[in-house]
Amino acid sequence: MIIRAFVAAVALCAARVSATVTVYGATTSGAADATPTLCVGAIPCDGNVLQAVGAQQGSNPSIPVQLLTGGMNGLSIGINGYFAGFSLELSVVDKLLGEDGNRLNPIFLNLMSTITARSGKLYLRVGGNTQDKSTILANGLPDGKTIEKQADDASTTFTPNLLVSPNLLYAMSNISHMLPIKWFLGVPFNDTTNPRLLMGELGEKILGDNLLGLQLGNEPDLYHNNAIRDPNYSVTQYNSEFGEVLQDYMGDSSISNNSLFIAPSVCCGAGNGGGWKPEDVWNTGFLDEYADHLAYLSVQYYPTNNCNSSGSSVNPQDILSSTFLNHNNVQTLNAPYLNSTNIAQSLGKPFIMFETNTASCGGFSGLSDSFAAAMWVVDYSLNMAMSNFSHALYHVGGQSDYYNAFTPPTGNQTKFREWTISSTFYPMLALAETFGTSGTAQVVDLYLNNNNQYTPGYVVYEHGNPERVVLINYLTDSTGASNYTAYISVGGNATGTTGATPSSVQVKYMLASSATDKFGITWAGQTFGGAFESDGRLQGNEMIYTYACDTSNNVCAVPVPAPAVAVVFLSSDALSESAPKTTQTFGTSTSATNAANTATVNQAVLATSNGRGGGLWDASGSTSYGSSNDGGLGTTAMLTSAVLTGGLAVLGAVFVVNRGWP
Repeated sequence: MIIRAFVAAVALCAARVSATVTVYGATTSGAADATPTLCVGAIPCDGNVLQAVGAQQGSNPSIPVQLLTGGMNGLSIGINGYFAGFSLELSVVDKLLGEDGNRLNPIFLNLMSTITARSGKLYLRVGGNTQDKSTILANGLPDGKTIEKQADDASTTFTPNLLVSPNLLYAMSNISHMLPIKWFLGVPFNDTTNPRLLMGELGEKILGDNLLGLQLGNEPDLYHNNAIRDPNYSVTQYNSEFGEVLQDYMGDSSISNNSLFIAPSVCCGAGNGGGWKPEDVWNTGFLDEYADHLAYLSVQYYPTNNCNSSGSSVNPQDILSSTFLNHNNVQTLNAPYLNSTNIAQSLGKPFIMFETNTASCGGFSGLSDSFAAAMWVVDYSLNMAMSNFSHALYHVGGQSDYYNAFTPPTGNQTKFREWTISSTFYPMLALAETFGTSGTAQVVDLYLNNNNQYTPGYVVYEHGNPERVVLINYLTDSTGASNYTAYISVGGNATGTTGATPSSVQVKYMLASSATDKFGITWAGQTFGGAFESDGRLQGNEMIYTYACDTSNNVCAVPVPAPAVAVVFLSSDALSESAPKTTQTFGTSTSATNAANTATVNQAVLATSNGRGGGLWDASGSTSYGSSNDGGLGTTAMLTSAVLTGGLAVLGAVFVVNRGWP
């Protein structure tokens, strides 16, 4: 029996406050008579809020968490702190990184710096649906742009053709000289008769050791939808064509490493998408023929579909509980890949989720941009790690995409608005600190609370020792009735081993007042603010809660509010390893007369940069097949209110004895 002992617990209280925000005109600095500015962007402008899942009958307020010394069955391979990264859609990436190699975007740099300070490094991918129809021009674009879109009237997908300047690659290289970031690069595969190899050539030359690999083929099982192949395109044809283009790269004297490729990046056979399973590709002899030339084995997957081509519309409210606030569903998502992760291990290849997010075609309003999605990203990522994925990249697209972790303001609104950091950026910080920087983190699902869908939990081991525990509460209940206390024990009890429960634990929380909140989210007490409010730096003081344990009864009591993600550090070393190191900060400025977010980076640092770029974020919609905003203007237009709510105040900690969550 677990005895509730004299435990000092910290009572937390997060309160939302109203923040008055001046509505700026296009050319003025915020006078009261300014004309309201058009609000552009799915996440900052769409006010749709879903109904959260509330108290459940019979919910358990006390959940035992029994850990073992020396390890547990089902532990994953060693996972790095940079397990989670981002996939950046090629057609809009210049609006994220900066106009060109000389003028990087400091807000993007600040955001990435908050991750690398915790993870040690970061993997990013540039590519997506638009990579197959892209052409890089060695001498750049005549108008100085970095990316230029062209109409593609013959395509039924509305995915634009792209012209790309080497400015993009110089920007990527210069970012890697400022932060520990490495890149995956998508190369075109739509024309195998006359393959365009220049992107790969220049990518290798300009990025050097910061190039992780070249993705050859993006979702080839959907090529018939994207008008890249005919409707009868088969996996056997893909295998043959991959070999043909690989031979072209191998014969290219400008490519020095022909073992950098990433494939097959199939997306839609594991679920009900009608595409190919990885085994469909393996069964063609793909790995027998090409394994020596593959740096990574890859798949891409979205658990739900918001594409018009699906044949029926999906109400996000209907899938909130069944798909996202449901650990049991998360457990099914990676089962189809277990055979392939085993194959990858046998070949000594990392297996990577190359592109994923909540829903294809930009996600769902009110769901993909909610705290529910943030908690789900933690759950899904840990389950991928447990399933022996090496990395997972969450996709970022244009203005009409609800699943973006970050979105810059559109066009000339950069002069007076900053970025919108959405819910799904916060789990990147939590995950980096969960895995730590040793590269030896091994993850396993604890199947807590009889594997209840609303209360998942995981443990992370290093060198046979339990170091961190992740506890999630998917419910929303302001009364406190759905809060629970996790009673964590290491060894002892009925395990037949000596108890090794620490004298205290330290906890960081990812919090919001509701699972369906869009803003007012914090990680360890810090936030990026609300719509158009972030310069990429965390605001507020970091809050770490210390709970004394009852070593005589071999138990630590950790409260978990509804909703929340709690990361429990079982030792001071575990906390120190995960703690953010010095975060590099890149200066920004915002005014009505000076362009914000376009600070010029020190030229001594950017000695290899060249070219110019730019263009407005004016046609940055989703690029997925069937999306209502395929490659078009991605806007949700409405006039902004003079008052926005979403600032977060976290009250000071109060020590109490033998009390639940207030």
